[in-house]
Amino acid sequence: MRRLRAQMRSFAPGIQLLMVNQFGINLGFYMLMPYLADHLAHGLGLAAWAVGLVLGVRNLSQQGMFWLGGTLADRIGYKPMILTGCTLRTGAFVLLAFADTLPALIIASAATGFAGALFNPAVRAYLADGAGQRRVEAFAAFNVFYQAGILLGPLAGLALLAFDFRLVCAVSATVFALLAIVQARALPACRPAPDPHRVAGWRGIAADWRAIAGNRPFLLFSATMAGSYLLAFQTYLALPLQARALLGDRSGIAMGVVFAVSALVAVAGQLRLTNWAKRRLDPPKAIAIGLAVMGAAFLPVLPGPHGGAHGLAAWAGLAGLVACAALLAVGSALLYPFEMDTLVRLSGERLVATYYGAYSTVSGIAVAVGNLAIGGLFDLATRTHTNWLPWTALTTLGIGCAAALTELRRAGHLRPATATAPEPA
Repeated sequence: MRRLRAQMRSFAPGIQLLMVNQFGINLGFYMLMPYLADHLAHGLGLAAWAVGLVLGVRNLSQQGMFWLGGTLADRIGYKPMILTGCTLRTGAFVLLAFADTLPALIIASAATGFAGALFNPAVRAYLADGAGQRRVEAFAAFNVFYQAGILLGPLAGLALLAFDFRLVCAVSATVFALLAIVQARALPACRPAPDPHRVAGWRGIAADWRAIAGNRPFLLFSATMAGSYLLAFQTYLALPLQARALLGDRSGIAMGVVFAVSALVAVAGQLRLTNWAKRRLDPPKAIAIGLAVMGAAFLPVLPGPHGGAHGLAAWAGLAGLVACAALLAVGSALLYPFEMDTLVRLSGERLVATYYGAYSTVSGIAVAVGNLAIGGLFDLATRTHTNWLPWTALTTLGIGCAAALTELRRAGHLRPATATAPEPA
């Protein structure tokens, strides 16, 4: 804790505020979102397809609109987009508290997701700009606050849920309202340096996106790293499926332990891992090792029991899940600061928010498509009694991504492309 406080205080006040802001964002979000599906299904009595629709709209409106949020941040400025996103999410959570019809729930869910698409690229671009050459250190500290919000949010939500779901929504909305007020007053304005070659209006935006589409190193890096997001998401898909298969109705408690361990490992180990990697590894090698660790994370689950388990078998299965979550957290913590820094370098330190937005959109698409494939593998494994199949596929994906990144490094594809000015209107 002392090391985190010292590292945080070494940055400008605006960067410190953004770190606290990210803790608040995740605290408010994860206070509510883990319990939304149950509220929709049992509190409001929606059919399963309607629950899936509401949750899917939220994910699509966020992942699918990151590109727009990043573009607006580079054009309008980082602070306005952060404030707009926090304010919009405040209203969306208030609407979720009172919405009891499907159209109202879809509107609230879409607004919740779009709010994240507005402030996420802006926050990361602001952090990269303010940290300068200390981006790796800044993103390492940032991730500690990020993970701490994920750790405490569900616990706070569970305590509030004992009273009423509307209270959860009200407190979550209050958190985002306070974030908007504090940042409006205390966050210094920040926007990209003026670009004399930038073209105004939609033609300029189209030119920016053509430049990104022509940045081959960025595209190769994005495609390779998309696998890491699919691997990380298995904490919400593959591990709960395995917990249900192992423990039945007791799986909820088991997953609570898994989520807590994952966040605690990231919070406790982030700065140590980053300092170790900075001393011994170059950024591409650190990212490749992180990807390999994420792939290897699924090996502890492989030999465990795969049906209803009791006694020592149940404990062995739970130990495998916890080990998997811990290794996923270690791999993600190792690569994250270097991943964020590499994105800035590949952008040529131009249109940083737009690059972050494009990168997040690619990752979101990969997670959506990849989860369909992983779900299909679980179904196939059940039918053919090949329980090793999905875990082997996930391990292979992680090792394959690590090998691909190593090849990109060897071939020189992780050096920034030569920046080109947008074509004139």
